[in-house]
Amino acid sequence: MDANGAVFGKLFETITETNKQLVENFVNTLTPKKPESPEEMYKGVLESLMQNTGLLMEKQGEFYKDQMDLWMGMLGGRRGGDRRSVARPDSVDRRFNAPEWEQYPFFDYIKQYYLLTSKWLSGLVDDAKLNDEAKEKLAFFTRQYIDALSPTNFVLTNPEVLKLALETNGANFVEGLKNMAEDFEKGHISMTDESQFEVGRNLAVTPGEVVFQNELLQLIQYKPTADKVYSKPLLVIPPCVNKYYLMDLQPENSFVRYMVERGYNTFLISWKSATPSMGHLTWEDYVQHGLIAAMSVVREISGQDKLNALGFCIGGVLLSSAVPLMQAQGKDWLESMTLMTAMVDHSEPGEIKNYVDWNLIHRREARMAQGGVISGKEIARTFASLRANDLVWNYVVNNYLKGKTPPPFDLLYWNNDSANLPLPMHTFFLRNMYLENNLAKPGATVLCGVPIDVGSIGIPVYNFAAREDHIAPWQTCYKSNFLFGGPVRYVLGASGHIAGSINPVSKNKRNYWVNDKVVDDAEQWLEHAESRPGSWWQDWDGWLAPQSGKLVAAPAMLGSKQHRPLEAAPGSYVKEKAVKV
Repeated sequence: MDANGAVFGKLFETITETNKQLVENFVNTLTPKKPESPEEMYKGVLESLMQNTGLLMEKQGEFYKDQMDLWMGMLGGRRGGDRRSVARPDSVDRRFNAPEWEQYPFFDYIKQYYLLTSKWLSGLVDDAKLNDEAKEKLAFFTRQYIDALSPTNFVLTNPEVLKLALETNGANFVEGLKNMAEDFEKGHISMTDESQFEVGRNLAVTPGEVVFQNELLQLIQYKPTADKVYSKPLLVIPPCVNKYYLMDLQPENSFVRYMVERGYNTFLISWKSATPSMGHLTWEDYVQHGLIAAMSVVREISGQDKLNALGFCIGGVLLSSAVPLMQAQGKDWLESMTLMTAMVDHSEPGEIKNYVDWNLIHRREARMAQGGVISGKEIARTFASLRANDLVWNYVVNNYLKGKTPPPFDLLYWNNDSANLPLPMHTFFLRNMYLENNLAKPGATVLCGVPIDVGSIGIPVYNFAAREDHIAPWQTCYKSNFLFGGPVRYVLGASGHIAGSINPVSKNKRNYWVNDKVVDDAEQWLEHAESRPGSWWQDWDGWLAPQSGKLVAAPAMLGSKQHRPLEAAPGSYVKEKAVKV
C-alpha cells in the first residue's frame, strides 16, 4: 500500500469509529435511568412472551420466513432474474431513496434485512403483555434504537457515502471531520449554514427600541410604519427556551413586521438566557417579574388601561397561568389573549412524555436548593430526537459522512440558537404541567399564594394549533377550548410547530381550518371544518382588529418619559449565546 492509501485507510477507520461513537453516545442520551430502563422493559417483554410460547413461535416463524424469502429473492436476482423485495420502507421514509440501495444486491439485502428486523422488534413490543403506558414508552425507545442503528448512519453500510468517497478520493471525509469538529465546538449539529445569518443584520431587523429591562427580559417597542395605529397595544410573549426572533426572521417572513404593518402598536418580550446568577428563579418570577412587569410598562407607555397579548408555546402557558393571578391582584389589564401552539391542558402531551417521569423530577428537585440552569441545547436535542431521522440522523449523514454544508434556512438557524432556563422554573413546569396537568385543574396550581383557575379567564381567546405539531399536538391544544370561561376561536394550521406558526401571508402557502362549532371531539371538529388557503395570520388579524380599539395617531416617539429607549432593537439579550452548563 502506498503512502496515500495508508493515509486514506487511516482516515476511513477514524471516520467509521467516530461515527460509531457518535451513534452510541446519542443512543445513550436517550436511555432513561433505572428502574425504567429499556433493558428492564425488554426483560418484561421476553418474560411475557415466554409465558405464551405459541405467540413466540409464531413471531419467530414469521421472521424466519421473511428472512428466507429475502435470501431466495437475492439468489434469484443473482441468477439473472429480478430480485424480489420482501420489505420496503414507508412512503415517508426518505433514508433509502437513493438508487444505489436497489442497484447493488448487497446493499439491497442490508436495507431489507434492517427493515425486517425493525418490523420484528416492533411486533414483539406490540404483542407484549404490558400496560398501555409501559408499552407506549417501550415502543418509543425501541424506535429510537431502530433509527439509530440504521445502515444509512454508518460508512461501511451506506452505498451513497462509499460512492462519494471514491468520486472525491475521500475529500468528503475530510470535510465531514471538519464539520464534526466545528459542531462539537458549538455543542449542536448544524442544520443550516450558520455563517449566512446574523441577528441584527438579516434577522430581527424590524425597527424598534428597548424601552425596559430587568434581569429576566428586555421589552421592545416597534416603530409604527403607518400614520395610525390601534389604540390598544399588543404584547407578544415568545417562548423563553428559544430566542424571540422566530417572530422576526427575515423581513419577508417576519410575524412582527406583519403585526406592525397591520397597525398594531406592538411590544415584544426578549427573554434573557439564564446565567448561573439566575439559577434560583422560579415560575412565579417569570410570571410576576416577567409578564406582569412587561404589561405594566406597556400600559404606562401606551396610556391604555387594557392591552391584547399573544403567547407562543411555553409563552402561552405562562400567559394562561398569569391571567388568573392578575385578576386576583385586581389587574384587569387584558382585552384578549392569543395562544399560539400552546398547551394549557397537558393530559396528552405527545411523545415528549416518555422523557418526563418522576425519577427525573425527583432528581431535579433534590438539586433545586443549590439552584442551577438547564441547558437549552439539551431541551432542543430532546425535541429533535422525537423526529430523529429527519432532525438528527439526516444531518449526521449529510454533514459528517458526506461532508456537505447544509443550505441556509433562517428557521433552522433560530432552532439551534437556544436559551437556558433556571432549574426551579423548568422543574415546576415539568411537574405541574406534564406530569400532574395541574393548570387544567381548578386551584391545583398555586402562584404567589393564589390558586389558579383558568376557568376564570372570561376574555376572548384565539387558540391556534398546527396539525403536524409533535411538540404541542393539535388534539391536545383543542382540549384547552373547554377550560376557559369566555369565547374561544380555535383555528388549525397546516404543517408543524414552527413552519405551521410562521406562515407569512406574503407567500400564500399551505392552508388552515376553521369551524365555529366547537364539539367535544377534535377529529369530528376537523371533519366538518372549512379549509381556507394561505396563512392563518389573516384570520387572526380579522379576529384581533375589532378588539384593538379605534385607530389613533401613531406615537411620534417610542417609550415615554418614565421609560426612555435604552438601545435599538433587537437589543443585547437576544445576541447573548447560552452559557455552557
